[in-house]
Amino acid sequence: LTGLASTTAMVWDPHPNGATPVADVATVTPNRAEAARFAGARTEPRSLHDVASHAKALLAKWRPKSVCVTMGADGALLSFGDDSPLVLPAPSVPCVDPCGAGDRFAGALAAALASGALLSEATATAVTAASEFVRLGVTRVLGHHVEPVEDADVFQQAQRVRDRGGTVVATGGCFDLLHAGHVETLRAARALGDFLVVCLNSDSSVARLKGSGRPLVPQADRAQVLEALDCVDAVVIFDEDTPTEVLQRLRPHIWAKGGDYDGRTLPEAAALSAWGGQAVVLPYLKGRSTSALVSAAAQGARG
Repeated sequence: LTGLASTTAMVWDPHPNGATPVADVATVTPNRAEAARFAGARTEPRSLHDVASHAKALLAKWRPKSVCVTMGADGALLSFGDDSPLVLPAPSVPCVDPCGAGDRFAGALAAALASGALLSEATATAVTAASEFVRLGVTRVLGHHVEPVEDADVFQQAQRVRDRGGTVVATGGCFDLLHAGHVETLRAARALGDFLVVCLNSDSSVARLKGSGRPLVPQADRAQVLEALDCVDAVVIFDEDTPTEVLQRLRPHIWAKGGDYDGRTLPEAAALSAWGGQAVVLPYLKGRSTSALVSAAAQGARG
């Protein structure tokens, strides 16, 4: 069995009364509570940071190639042991009884891997499959509700959300020429919590990062477009090259960025760890970028 695990993309769905996973399997798929129990935690996980920590502990304990923790309506967290795991948010579906969703997840994940999908792609497929499994047999949504915040500056709004037991999520970027990739990432980030703050690079910050001629859209207009999106609750503009100072004031539970997941740690992860926050990577739409749009527009003008 150990030899088989080393050459086959094996998915191991652990059970409290089952055998210990063999080393080098492609991934193990405990749910959130099981991951905490297997990791030796004395309390239930209360945050994404807790789930990520339990996943890292299981990587050291069982030595699989990865740990994929299923989180019900919150999707799944895929970790290879770095400080910026990949989070795959689940689509919002009505759910009364999730029984069987974990088995559906593991089965869909194994099938996707068998068809040649990358582990990140297979995990996304499994999240969708489990959500659809739940949707087909239920009639209404059960979930945590957080009341909307009153008008206030963004830092006060974030604090009120925390005081009510909600989860504050932050993301950041230039968002110069908003495109479909931006929107997908913003929606995925909002799905991780109850209040999404976009940390927006100012015009001077964009110019330093992107070079002369950028941004194409001034910061006030970029902020207005972002605030018009239903998934964005607030925008804060910063002048520095990185949003670290803003994050230290905002203290979000989660910092989410879209991009390729290759095991690298996001530079903001260290700042988030100071207050128990978690940095995560979200999948993005390939081929969508502001630079590509600018290049296409320039070619069109020349043609």
